[in-house]
Amino acid sequence: MSCNTPSVSIGLTVAGGHGEGLALNQLSVPVSVFVDEDQTVYIADFGNHRIVAWKHNAASGQVVAGGNGKGNENNQFSNPTDVIVDKETDTLLICDPNNCRVMRWPRHNGTSGEVILEKIACCRLAMDKQRFLYVSDLEKNEVRRYRIGETNGTVVAGGNGVGDHLNQFNGPGYLFVDSEQSVYVSDSRKQRVMKWEKDAKEGIVAAGGHGQGNGLSQLYNPQGVVVDSSGTVYVADVYNHRVVCWPKRATQGTVLIGGNELGEGANQLNSPIDLFIDRHGYLYVVDHWNYRIQRFSLAGLNK
Repeated sequence: MSCNTPSVSIGLTVAGGHGEGLALNQLSVPVSVFVDEDQTVYIADFGNHRIVAWKHNAASGQVVAGGNGKGNENNQFSNPTDVIVDKETDTLLICDPNNCRVMRWPRHNGTSGEVILEKIACCRLAMDKQRFLYVSDLEKNEVRRYRIGETNGTVVAGGNGVGDHLNQFNGPGYLFVDSEQSVYVSDSRKQRVMKWEKDAKEGIVAAGGHGQGNGLSQLYNPQGVVVDSSGTVYVADVYNHRVVCWPKRATQGTVLIGGNELGEGANQLNSPIDLFIDRHGYLYVVDHWNYRIQRFSLAGLNK
């Protein structure tokens, strides 16, 4: 799709939307979303210390990892921040930052997980087509790439201290990796999204980078980021309560969703924090403080 496409205004709630809570039709501070090929929606339910899965058109979810209270046992989490699906092994990979670890759980009928990375201030996860795992590290201000089963990893973005230079981050968070292994990183405290091409020594500003604000060239706490096949970047612009779209090499974005003040209407968002585009061209938005996942149809989207 083009960013000149009129804003998509009305969302469908596909998970949550019943206020904050522990019931299976509720969420508590959802922070990330992953959608599989069957349109099952996996959510890092941060405040409930669990991962929940909502099947397509389901009225409630099911707990697929955690849900045993806050803790550091292998059947527990302490505020999980991300979940992705590894289709090859039919497992869930989960970022558990308060316990300084990344865990792997069976995708179905799992009662506990295993630690695959430890002593890491993981923030968010991504996986490329070659099954390399990417992890953003808030303490080290870097992104590392790991072969599954290895524990050292290679720095592929940042790792040069805190700052606003093109080879630095200040709060790297959400990740997206494209088919060429370019890594897109939301550099939230610098109000920008950075693109690091494979083997690059520094990044390129792909969105924002003009200070904090609500202008079309600005972002205010950017978080979730996804990229389509044309290189168009979609950003969860948290404190502007909108999702914006930046074409490749653009100097400003277009508001696609929200931007109508914060609220809980079908055309409103309250601190959207993560995004996912499924294979059918639907855009999913984690509507953080409305405790729901919204789905929007983006007709003509490049898949």
